[in-house]
Amino acid sequence: MIIPKLHYISQGNSPKEHLENIQKACSSGAELVQLRLKNVSEKKVLKIAGEAREITSHFQTRLLINDYYKIAKTVKADGVHLGKTDACPTLARKHLYTWQMIGGTANTLQDCEALLTKEVDYISLGPFRLTTTKDNLAPVLGLNGYTAIMDVLETETPIIGVGGITTDDVTAILETGISGIAVSGEITRDFNTVKLFNQLLNASATAEQRHTFE
Repeated sequence: MIIPKLHYISQGNSPKEHLENIQKACSSGAELVQLRLKNVSEKKVLKIAGEAREITSHFQTRLLINDYYKIAKTVKADGVHLGKTDACPTLARKHLYTWQMIGGTANTLQDCEALLTKEVDYISLGPFRLTTTKDNLAPVLGLNGYTAIMDVLETETPIIGVGGITTDDVTAILETGISGIAVSGEITRDFNTVKLFNQLLNASATAEQRHTFE
């Protein structure tokens, strides 16, 4: 399963705004978006997830649902992203279709290792820096934290950096061995950055390929 290098995590002051922002991200070239609704009833999340699925299908963008794996199955999203307090990936896997992906959140090396035993498809590791999108933030990792974890973590599973990441950070983050990034605020403020993020992420991919062929 190929995991896109750029994940857009939806933001908005209302469910409607989340959908508008998902549409903007898709039309700006995002390959994967994650619908992340908090403090909304499950019934409402189901409705919005169905609408998000219609938007993303139109653009052939992958859609992940944050937390609600049963809703991810119902709307046939491409998968689910599970935070540390959400359901266990092993449990979610039993409910989902075999083609649906599961991502998990990690803050430490121990978190990563635990998630790998649960056969997640990617791990979102953060926070890279302080961010306002989450309450009760875990300790900030920064480049040193990423390097320390990536140096000892032996896995083929893609590790995605998350937490207050801007376009200026991408090159240095990729040098730590992280394979992609999840972004919320920076893209929501300016959807034109999707293109720039994609260029920066793919530049590293071409550099790697050149390296292999020499």
